[in-house]
Amino acid sequence: MSVAVITGGSRGLGRALAAELLERGWSVVIDARDPDGLNQAELGLKRASGTLVALAGDVADPDHRGALVEAARGLGGLDLLVNNASTLGATPMPWLAEYPIDELRRVYEVNVLAPLALIQAALPLLRDSDDPRVLNVTSDASVEAYEGWGGYGSSKAALDHLSAVLAVEEPWLRVWAVDPGDMRTQMHQDAFPGEDISDRPLPEEVAPVLASLAERPTKSGRHRAAEVVAGR
Repeated sequence: MSVAVITGGSRGLGRALAAELLERGWSVVIDARDPDGLNQAELGLKRASGTLVALAGDVADPDHRGALVEAARGLGGLDLLVNNASTLGATPMPWLAEYPIDELRRVYEVNVLAPLALIQAALPLLRDSDDPRVLNVTSDASVEAYEGWGGYGSSKAALDHLSAVLAVEEPWLRVWAVDPGDMRTQMHQDAFPGEDISDRPLPEEVAPVLASLAERPTKSGRHRAAEVVAGR
């Protein structure tokens, strides 16, 4: 049975991807900073056929990252690490000339440094997998210059490049940076307060695409979910 760790798994794309993998028979470890939200997600996800472990904590905390890796070890190993947890940063989203540096430091801590640190912690388990994979969730804001998106977008650009270099340095490991596109999530609503985002697809529509990409012999690289065909 394949094992995945998905950060930020209590809502949005993380929860939807956890549900999709569980239905496909995976064992999944999820986390979130909000214990109550995580408990609610756990109750809903445990209806699926796979095994689920939910751990409350912050991905920026080294002890929590260690606990995620140990939870995967307890399930038999690690085949897929999904760095999905991220923070939007200051809202309303400020221009770079006014961006609070302490807030930007937190954005980079969560969106760049924590994913790399978790990858480093997980590498011993991934090396033992028959098919080791890392999926880093990125954004179109990493390649497009949108006003107000300098903090979040530059952090995702760093994650993109980190993913590409990791794939070169560790050729035994398949590494993807995946742009899921706009979705009807709380984070997207926070980015556009007061705007109607009901025309965006639900995360449940995107999750099968990511799961299919992970289950197929997809080469390392950057992908847009809209260009990947879902399938089982």
